[in-house]
Amino acid sequence: MPTYSTRILLIAGAAGLLATAYTRTQTTSLMTTSATAFLNSLTDDQKKKVQFDFANEERFFWHFVPGNNIQQTYKRSRLGLTLGEMQPYQQHLASSLLAAGLSSAGYMKAKSIMSLEDILRILEKDTVGRRDPLKYHFSVFGAPSDSGTWSFRVEGHHLSQHFVVHNGKIAATPSFFGTNPAEVKEGPRAGLRVLGREEDLGRSLYQSLTDAQKKTALVSAEAYKDILTEASRKASLANQPNGLSAAKMTPKQREMLNAIVEEYAGNMPQEVYQARMAKLKAAGTNLNFAWAGGPNRGDPHYYRIAAPTFLIEYDNTQNGANHVHSVWREFTGDFGEDLLKEHYERSHSGAR
Repeated sequence: MPTYSTRILLIAGAAGLLATAYTRTQTTSLMTTSATAFLNSLTDDQKKKVQFDFANEERFFWHFVPGNNIQQTYKRSRLGLTLGEMQPYQQHLASSLLAAGLSSAGYMKAKSIMSLEDILRILEKDTVGRRDPLKYHFSVFGAPSDSGTWSFRVEGHHLSQHFVVHNGKIAATPSFFGTNPAEVKEGPRAGLRVLGREEDLGRSLYQSLTDAQKKTALVSAEAYKDILTEASRKASLANQPNGLSAAKMTPKQREMLNAIVEEYAGNMPQEVYQARMAKLKAAGTNLNFAWAGGPNRGDPHYYRIAAPTFLIEYDNTQNGANHVHSVWREFTGDFGEDLLKEHYERSHSGAR
Protein backbone atom coordinates (compact mmCIF):
# COMPACT_ATOMS: atom_id res chain seq x y z
CA MET A 1 0.00 0.00 0.00
CA PRO A 2 1.62 3.26 -1.11
CA THR A 3 2.29 5.76 1.65
CA TYR A 4 0.70 9.22 1.57
CA SER A 5 3.96 10.82 0.42
CA THR A 6 4.39 8.18 -2.28
CA ARG A 7 0.86 8.82 -3.56
CA ILE A 8 1.59 12.55 -3.67
CA LEU A 9 4.75 11.94 -5.68
CA LEU A 10 2.90 9.65 -8.10
CA ILE A 11 0.12 12.20 -8.56
CA ALA A 12 2.65 14.99 -9.10
CA GLY A 13 4.56 12.87 -11.62
CA ALA A 14 1.39 12.01 -13.51
CA ALA A 15 0.37 15.66 -13.55
CA GLY A 16 3.78 16.58 -14.90
CA LEU A 17 3.50 14.01 -17.68
CA LEU A 18 0.02 15.22 -18.55
CA ALA A 19 1.21 18.82 -18.65
CA THR A 20 4.12 17.89 -20.91
CA ALA A 21 1.85 15.91 -23.23
CA TYR A 22 -0.68 18.72 -23.31
CA THR A 23 1.98 21.33 -24.09
CA ARG A 24 3.44 19.24 -26.88
CA THR A 25 0.05 18.53 -28.44
CA GLN A 26 -1.04 22.12 -27.99
CA THR A 27 2.05 23.60 -29.69
CA THR A 28 2.06 21.22 -32.63
CA SER A 29 -1.71 21.43 -33.07
CA LEU A 30 -1.63 25.22 -32.96
CA MET A 31 0.96 25.27 -35.71
CA THR A 32 -0.98 22.78 -37.83
CA THR A 33 -4.34 24.47 -37.28
CA SER A 34 -2.93 27.95 -37.92
CA ALA A 35 -1.09 26.89 -41.08
CA THR A 36 -4.16 25.08 -42.43
CA ALA A 37 -6.44 28.07 -41.76
CA PHE A 38 -3.94 30.40 -43.39
CA LEU A 39 -3.57 28.22 -46.50
CA ASN A 40 -7.33 27.73 -46.81
CA SER A 41 -7.81 31.51 -46.87
CA LEU A 42 -5.58 31.98 -49.93
CA THR A 43 -6.47 32.13 -53.59
CA ASP A 44 -4.87 29.67 -55.99
CA ASP A 45 -2.44 32.33 -57.20
CA GLN A 46 -1.45 33.20 -53.64
CA LYS A 47 -0.91 29.53 -52.80
CA LYS A 48 1.55 29.24 -55.67
CA LYS A 49 3.72 31.80 -53.90
CA VAL A 50 3.35 30.21 -50.48
CA GLN A 51 3.47 26.45 -50.93
CA PHE A 52 6.56 24.36 -51.71
CA ASP A 53 7.37 20.68 -51.51
CA PHE A 54 9.12 19.82 -48.26
CA ALA A 55 12.09 18.50 -50.25
CA ASN A 56 12.52 21.80 -52.11
CA GLU A 57 15.98 23.31 -51.52
CA GLU A 58 14.28 26.65 -50.97
CA ARG A 59 13.59 25.48 -47.42
CA PHE A 60 17.25 26.01 -46.57
CA PHE A 61 17.48 29.55 -47.94
CA TRP A 62 17.45 32.22 -45.27
CA HIS A 63 18.61 35.76 -44.68
CA PHE A 64 17.82 38.77 -42.54
CA VAL A 65 18.56 41.65 -44.93
CA PRO A 66 15.96 43.68 -46.90
CA GLY A 67 14.59 42.21 -50.10
CA ASN A 68 16.53 44.45 -52.46
CA ASN A 69 19.78 43.29 -50.80
CA ILE A 70 18.73 39.70 -51.52
CA GLN A 71 18.28 40.64 -55.16
CA GLN A 72 21.66 42.39 -55.37
CA THR A 73 23.62 39.66 -53.61
CA TYR A 74 21.91 36.49 -54.80
CA LYS A 75 20.37 37.66 -58.09
CA ARG A 76 17.02 36.33 -56.98
CA SER A 77 14.01 37.53 -55.03
CA ARG A 78 13.02 36.48 -51.53
CA LEU A 79 10.24 33.94 -52.06
CA GLY A 80 6.96 33.54 -50.23
CA LEU A 81 3.82 35.66 -49.97
CA THR A 82 4.21 39.03 -48.27
CA LEU A 83 1.79 40.54 -45.82
CA GLY A 84 1.33 43.35 -48.34
CA GLU A 85 -0.01 40.85 -50.89
CA MET A 86 -2.67 39.63 -48.47
CA GLN A 87 -6.14 40.82 -47.58
CA PRO A 88 -6.53 42.04 -43.98
CA TYR A 89 -8.15 38.81 -42.81
CA GLN A 90 -5.33 36.82 -44.42
CA GLN A 91 -2.78 39.01 -42.63
CA HIS A 92 -4.41 38.14 -39.31
CA LEU A 93 -4.24 34.43 -40.11
CA ALA A 94 -0.59 34.78 -41.16
CA SER A 95 0.16 36.55 -37.89
CA SER A 96 -1.56 33.72 -36.03
CA LEU A 97 0.77 31.26 -37.74
CA LEU A 98 3.81 33.26 -36.62
CA ALA A 99 2.38 33.47 -33.10
CA ALA A 100 1.96 29.68 -33.02
CA GLY A 101 5.71 29.30 -33.56
CA LEU A 102 6.77 31.72 -30.83
CA SER A 103 6.12 32.43 -27.18
CA SER A 104 4.15 35.56 -26.31
CA ALA A 105 7.46 37.33 -25.59
CA GLY A 106 8.96 36.16 -28.89
CA TYR A 107 5.87 37.19 -30.82
CA MET A 108 5.92 40.66 -29.28
CA LYS A 109 9.57 41.01 -30.27
CA ALA A 110 8.80 39.87 -33.82
CA LYS A 111 5.91 42.29 -34.30
CA SER A 112 7.91 45.14 -32.77
CA ILE A 113 10.81 44.39 -35.13
CA MET A 114 8.44 44.59 -38.08
CA SER A 115 7.13 47.92 -36.82
CA LEU A 116 10.64 49.41 -36.79
CA GLU A 117 10.48 49.49 -40.60
CA ASP A 118 8.19 52.51 -40.28
CA ILE A 119 10.83 54.30 -38.22
CA LEU A 120 13.54 53.47 -40.76
CA ARG A 121 11.32 54.67 -43.58
CA ILE A 122 11.10 58.09 -41.89
CA LEU A 123 14.75 58.25 -40.82
CA GLU A 124 16.02 57.29 -44.27
CA LYS A 125 13.40 59.31 -46.17
CA ASP A 126 12.57 56.14 -48.09
CA THR A 127 10.23 56.79 -51.02
CA VAL A 128 10.81 53.55 -52.96
CA GLY A 129 9.35 51.03 -50.51
CA ARG A 130 12.65 49.59 -49.26
CA ARG A 131 11.40 49.91 -45.67
CA ASP A 132 7.94 48.42 -45.31
CA PRO A 133 6.42 46.55 -42.34
CA LEU A 134 4.32 44.55 -44.82
CA LYS A 135 7.38 43.10 -46.61
CA TYR A 136 7.53 39.96 -44.51
CA HIS A 137 7.27 36.73 -46.45
CA PHE A 138 5.41 33.56 -45.42
CA SER A 139 6.20 30.13 -46.89
CA VAL A 140 4.93 26.62 -46.11
CA PHE A 141 6.82 23.47 -47.10
CA GLY A 142 4.82 20.26 -47.28
CA ALA A 143 1.33 19.62 -45.92
CA PRO A 144 0.59 20.79 -42.35
CA SER A 145 -0.03 17.84 -40.06
CA ASP A 146 0.36 17.05 -36.36
CA SER A 147 2.13 13.78 -37.12
CA GLY A 148 3.62 14.35 -40.58
CA THR A 149 6.66 16.25 -41.78
CA TRP A 150 6.33 19.87 -42.84
CA SER A 151 7.82 23.27 -42.27
CA PHE A 152 7.10 26.98 -42.39
CA ARG A 153 9.22 30.10 -42.65
CA VAL A 154 8.55 33.75 -41.80
CA GLU A 155 11.19 36.11 -43.06
CA GLY A 156 11.99 39.71 -43.88
CA HIS A 157 14.32 42.46 -42.70
CA HIS A 158 15.71 41.54 -39.28
CA LEU A 159 13.38 38.60 -38.78
CA SER A 160 14.01 35.05 -39.97
CA GLN A 161 12.16 32.23 -38.23
CA HIS A 162 12.21 28.60 -39.38
CA PHE A 163 10.06 25.81 -37.98
CA VAL A 164 9.99 22.09 -38.79
CA VAL A 165 7.36 19.67 -37.51
CA HIS A 166 8.22 15.97 -37.71
CA ASN A 167 6.22 13.21 -36.00
CA GLY A 168 4.79 15.70 -33.53
CA LYS A 169 8.15 17.19 -32.58
CA ILE A 170 9.28 20.73 -33.37
CA ALA A 171 12.58 22.27 -34.42
CA ALA A 172 12.89 26.05 -34.51
CA THR A 173 16.29 27.07 -35.89
CA PRO A 174 17.79 29.18 -37.33
CA SER A 175 16.00 31.83 -35.28
CA PHE A 176 17.13 35.37 -36.03
CA PHE A 177 15.96 38.60 -34.40
CA GLY A 178 17.48 41.99 -35.23
CA THR A 179 16.68 45.63 -34.55
CA ASN A 180 17.50 48.91 -36.25
CA PRO A 181 17.42 51.14 -34.37
CA ALA A 182 18.38 49.08 -31.35
CA GLU A 183 17.12 52.00 -29.28
CA VAL A 184 14.63 54.46 -30.72
CA LYS A 185 16.11 57.87 -29.97
CA GLU A 186 13.23 60.21 -30.76
CA GLY A 187 9.54 60.42 -31.57
CA PRO A 188 6.58 58.78 -29.82
CA ARG A 189 8.47 55.50 -29.38
CA ALA A 190 11.63 57.06 -27.93
CA GLY A 191 13.35 54.67 -25.52
CA LEU A 192 12.03 51.48 -27.15
CA ARG A 193 14.66 48.71 -27.04
CA VAL A 194 13.12 45.57 -28.50
CA LEU A 195 16.22 43.46 -27.79
CA GLY A 196 17.35 45.43 -24.77
CA ARG A 197 17.55 42.45 -22.42
CA GLU A 198 19.78 40.54 -24.82
CA GLU A 199 22.18 43.49 -24.77
CA ASP A 200 22.02 44.21 -21.04
CA LEU A 201 22.38 40.59 -19.90
CA GLY A 202 25.43 40.04 -22.10
CA ARG A 203 27.15 43.23 -20.96
CA SER A 204 26.37 42.58 -17.30
CA LEU A 205 28.06 39.20 -17.49
CA TYR A 206 31.15 40.64 -19.17
CA GLN A 207 31.40 43.49 -16.68
CA SER A 208 31.12 41.01 -13.79
CA LEU A 209 34.31 39.23 -14.85
CA THR A 210 37.62 39.76 -13.15
CA ASP A 211 40.48 41.26 -15.15
CA ALA A 212 41.96 37.79 -15.66
CA GLN A 213 38.60 36.40 -16.80
CA LYS A 214 38.09 39.34 -19.17
CA LYS A 215 41.48 38.70 -20.72
CA THR A 216 40.34 35.17 -21.61
CA ALA A 217 36.80 36.13 -22.65
CA LEU A 218 37.89 39.03 -24.89
CA VAL A 219 38.53 37.45 -28.29
CA SER A 220 38.93 40.75 -30.15
CA ALA A 221 39.45 44.34 -29.01
CA GLU A 222 37.40 45.41 -32.02
CA ALA A 223 33.86 44.09 -32.34
CA TYR A 224 33.08 42.03 -35.42
CA LYS A 225 31.07 43.79 -38.10
CA ASP A 226 28.38 41.11 -37.95
CA ILE A 227 27.57 37.73 -36.46
CA LEU A 228 30.23 35.31 -37.68
CA THR A 229 27.86 32.64 -38.96
CA GLU A 230 25.99 35.29 -41.00
CA ALA A 231 23.33 33.46 -43.05
CA SER A 232 25.28 30.25 -43.59
CA ARG A 233 23.37 27.04 -44.10
CA LYS A 234 25.40 25.30 -41.39
CA ALA A 235 26.62 26.97 -38.22
CA SER A 236 30.35 26.77 -37.65
CA LEU A 237 32.95 28.53 -35.51
CA ALA A 238 35.96 26.89 -37.11
CA ASN A 239 39.28 28.47 -36.10
CA GLN A 240 37.62 30.89 -33.68
CA PRO A 241 38.91 31.31 -30.10
CA ASN A 242 36.73 29.79 -27.40
CA GLY A 243 36.61 32.66 -24.93
CA LEU A 244 35.97 31.96 -21.26
CA SER A 245 34.75 28.54 -20.13
CA ALA A 246 31.80 28.42 -17.75
CA ALA A 247 33.96 26.08 -15.69
CA LYS A 248 36.17 29.09 -14.91
CA MET A 249 33.23 31.23 -13.75
CA THR A 250 31.83 31.72 -10.27
CA PRO A 251 28.38 30.26 -9.49
CA LYS A 252 26.90 33.76 -9.76
CA GLN A 253 28.49 34.30 -13.17
CA ARG A 254 27.18 30.95 -14.36
CA GLU A 255 23.70 32.05 -13.29
CA MET A 256 24.16 35.19 -15.39
CA LEU A 257 25.33 33.08 -18.34
CA ASN A 258 22.31 30.80 -18.00
CA ALA A 259 20.01 33.84 -17.86
CA ILE A 260 21.24 34.91 -21.30
CA VAL A 261 20.51 31.47 -22.73
CA GLU A 262 17.08 31.49 -21.08
CA GLU A 263 16.27 34.85 -22.66
CA TYR A 264 16.87 33.41 -26.13
CA ALA A 265 15.12 30.13 -25.29
CA GLY A 266 12.15 32.13 -24.02
CA ASN A 267 11.36 33.39 -27.51
CA MET A 268 9.91 29.97 -28.27
CA PRO A 269 6.76 28.11 -27.16
CA GLN A 270 7.01 25.88 -24.10
CA GLU A 271 8.04 22.66 -25.82
CA VAL A 272 10.88 24.31 -27.73
CA TYR A 273 11.85 26.33 -24.66
CA GLN A 274 12.13 23.14 -22.61
CA ALA A 275 14.21 21.45 -25.32
CA ARG A 276 16.59 24.40 -25.39
CA MET A 277 16.91 24.47 -21.62
CA ALA A 278 17.59 20.71 -21.68
CA LYS A 279 20.49 21.39 -24.05
CA LEU A 280 21.77 23.99 -21.61
CA LYS A 281 21.53 21.52 -18.70
CA ALA A 282 23.25 18.80 -20.73
CA ALA A 283 26.12 21.17 -21.52
CA GLY A 284 26.83 21.70 -17.81
CA THR A 285 29.96 23.84 -17.62
CA ASN A 286 30.91 22.92 -21.19
CA LEU A 287 29.92 26.40 -22.37
CA ASN A 288 32.12 29.21 -23.59
CA PHE A 289 31.42 32.94 -23.41
CA ALA A 290 33.27 35.22 -25.83
CA TRP A 291 33.20 39.01 -26.01
CA ALA A 292 34.54 41.44 -28.61
CA GLY A 293 34.61 45.23 -28.55
CA GLY A 294 34.10 47.74 -25.76
CA PRO A 295 32.60 47.03 -22.33
CA ASN A 296 30.32 50.06 -21.98
CA ARG A 297 26.90 50.86 -23.36
CA GLY A 298 27.30 52.70 -26.65
CA ASP A 299 30.53 50.86 -27.52
CA PRO A 300 30.43 48.57 -30.56
CA HIS A 301 30.26 45.09 -29.08
CA TYR A 302 29.71 41.42 -29.83
CA TYR A 303 29.24 38.30 -27.74
CA ARG A 304 28.56 34.63 -28.24
CA ILE A 305 27.75 31.59 -26.16
CA ALA A 306 28.87 28.28 -27.62
CA ALA A 307 27.80 24.88 -26.32
CA PRO A 308 28.40 21.47 -27.90
CA THR A 309 24.97 21.55 -29.54
CA PHE A 310 23.95 25.20 -29.87
CA LEU A 311 25.29 28.68 -30.52
CA ILE A 312 24.05 32.13 -29.61
CA GLU A 313 25.54 35.14 -31.40
CA TYR A 314 24.83 38.81 -30.75
CA ASP A 315 26.35 41.78 -32.56
CA ASN A 316 25.77 45.53 -32.17
CA THR A 317 28.21 47.53 -34.27
CA GLN A 318 26.42 49.15 -37.20
CA ASN A 319 24.80 52.60 -37.23
CA GLY A 320 26.92 53.86 -34.37
CA ALA A 321 26.40 50.66 -32.34
CA ASN A 322 22.63 51.07 -32.49
CA HIS A 323 21.81 48.11 -34.73
CA VAL A 324 21.49 44.58 -33.33
CA HIS A 325 21.77 41.18 -35.00
CA SER A 326 21.13 38.12 -32.82
CA VAL A 327 20.63 34.45 -33.61
CA TRP A 328 20.16 31.00 -32.09
CA ARG A 329 21.77 28.27 -34.21
CA GLU A 330 22.24 24.56 -33.66
CA PHE A 331 25.34 22.82 -34.94
CA THR A 332 23.51 19.72 -36.15
CA GLY A 333 19.86 20.72 -35.68
CA ASP A 334 19.27 23.72 -37.93
CA PHE A 335 16.31 23.24 -40.28
CA GLY A 336 15.26 20.21 -38.24
CA GLU A 337 18.25 18.12 -39.33
CA ASP A 338 18.38 16.26 -36.00
CA LEU A 339 14.68 15.47 -36.12
CA LEU A 340 14.89 14.34 -39.73
CA LYS A 341 18.02 12.21 -39.44
CA GLU A 342 16.12 8.94 -38.98
CA HIS A 343 13.69 9.93 -41.73
CA TYR A 344 16.57 10.56 -44.15
CA GLU A 345 18.33 7.32 -43.22
CA ARG A 346 15.19 5.33 -43.91
CA SER A 347 14.66 7.08 -47.24
CA HIS A 348 18.22 6.53 -48.39
CA SER A 349 18.27 2.89 -47.28
CA GLY A 350 15.03 2.14 -49.10
CA ALA A 351 13.27 1.13 -45.89
CA ARG A 352 9.47 1.29 -45.88
